[in-house]
Amino acid sequence: MNGAVDLPRVEAIVVGASAGGVEALLTLLGPLREGFLLPIIVVLHLPDERRSQLAEVFTRRLALPVIEAVDKQDISAGTVYFATPGYHLSVEQDRSLSLSLEDRLHHSRPSIDYLFESAADVYGPALAAVLLTGANHDGARGLAQVKRLGGLTIVQDPADAQVSTMPAAALKMHQPDHILPIHGIGRLLVELERIAC
Repeated sequence: MNGAVDLPRVEAIVVGASAGGVEALLTLLGPLREGFLLPIIVVLHLPDERRSQLAEVFTRRLALPVIEAVDKQDISAGTVYFATPGYHLSVEQDRSLSLSLEDRLHHSRPSIDYLFESAADVYGPALAAVLLTGANHDGARGLAQVKRLGGLTIVQDPADAQVSTMPAAALKMHQPDHILPIHGIGRLLVELERIAC
């Protein structure tokens, strides 16, 4: 991995995951200590009919505050936001969150592409985007857009992912800044936060 010198100053982290994502996210976010300052906005695909207990599950396991995103909510430092099942989640120019019922992308709503592309438009080079385990192609296009607008792109090593389809699809489309196993991504987030503060 490059020395910390090469890492940008980021203001927000977006994360996308699908199949295998709950375990991956617990491994990734579990070690982050209280006082971690960057907001982390997450799209995790879940079966629609299930009311999401994500916020409750993660609140018990993480040191950071965890909430399910609410429409028009301002993005606060050091908070983990989960997309609400059945709604696309995007970032608005005033750095608030927006929920919408637009058509599904890749059969998914929320869609990772939708979050990544909107966040890239708002944060540009101050965004870090992380794509984890998953069984579809969502996120590849969004990640490419983050990269185009100068953001930092991080993909879970397909060999380390519970389901490699999603990270592999992203790697076909572009070369991310970092391809790492989940523990390596966790260390990178800690490093990014240290530089940002």
